[in-house]
Amino acid sequence: MSPLLLICGSSGLVGLVLLTIAFARGSQPLRRYILTRLALTVPMVLILASLVFFVLRVLPGDPVTSSLGPRGTEELRERLRQELGLKDPLYVQYGRFLVDVLTLDFGTSLVGGKRPVIDDLSERLPATLELVVPSMAFALLIGVLPGAVAGHLRKRPVDYALRLYSIVVYSIPVFWLGLILQLIFSVRLDLTPISGRMDPQIRLTLTHNYTNIRTLDALLTGNWMAFRDALHHLVLPVTTLGLALSGVFVRLTRINLIEVLQEDFITAARARGIWERVVVYVHGLKNALIPIVTLIGLQFAILLAGAILTETVFSWPGMAQFLVDGIRDRDYPVVQGVIVMFALFVSLISLAVDILYAFLDPRIRY
Repeated sequence: MSPLLLICGSSGLVGLVLLTIAFARGSQPLRRYILTRLALTVPMVLILASLVFFVLRVLPGDPVTSSLGPRGTEELRERLRQELGLKDPLYVQYGRFLVDVLTLDFGTSLVGGKRPVIDDLSERLPATLELVVPSMAFALLIGVLPGAVAGHLRKRPVDYALRLYSIVVYSIPVFWLGLILQLIFSVRLDLTPISGRMDPQIRLTLTHNYTNIRTLDALLTGNWMAFRDALHHLVLPVTTLGLALSGVFVRLTRINLIEVLQEDFITAARARGIWERVVVYVHGLKNALIPIVTLIGLQFAILLAGAILTETVFSWPGMAQFLVDGIRDRDYPVVQGVIVMFALFVSLISLAVDILYAFLDPRIRY
């Protein structure tokens, strides 16, 4: 089974479980909202994919020229255009494209040696997920909790220090931060690998690629040496992305918690003698999480497509670099395949965030 299909199938299984819980515990309006959002996902993906289809054909550049290079003769170029269907009328190409999108058949790369795009996606998408998911978790750990502390202890030295930290890490360019961490921890201290996903020699010991997520495959096969090496390679890129994201979470958590702590129900909880930390970090923080959850969904979607600088600095073979290469080479199937996958994942993330709203705040009605 293709690793991409396995990942999509696993994501679908997790999504099915979440939707089942939402249907079981949710109200009738929430159930109707979920069904509506699921029904709207297909036309949304098709509209986005269609925009990409037409924009690519309007932009200057020729995929055949990129594929053959300057040494390709005009006769060879015409024959290749005929084979690829680029000489067909635009409406014929568009109809063929829609059929391929609905069947998740993205064709073969025009530049990458006629390699099926689905094979490249099976390697690139897991690499991006392996980078983005831990980075988001790390950003939340060092962003939400310190932000809650700053909101609780405002106008004290700890609050001022955390606010200064949030401004600094938010202002630092992510590529510069990555280079500085490489210089300190890889070049000077020799504590971490400088780039890549895994040591090539240890990579050979990983005999099965069930998902193409190195850490997960190492766990599934019981290869602890490969697991440690994969984690070792994740340290710097995850730290870079996590630090860059954490600043905005500190600021947003602090502001929202300060507002929530002035509500009447917080005053009532304190009057009942509830322990202050429970009031702040349980009752208060839970009610301050709704805008933070919104930001998580937006940042996760941005990270999927916008990790190009981190992937470039750390030679990480992810989706962002794959998309940039496809746009540069006018490789239509690659760009279309990447955009469709992005659209599917962003739709699922948006739906999960909206469902989570209802559980965080029962006052929300759909």
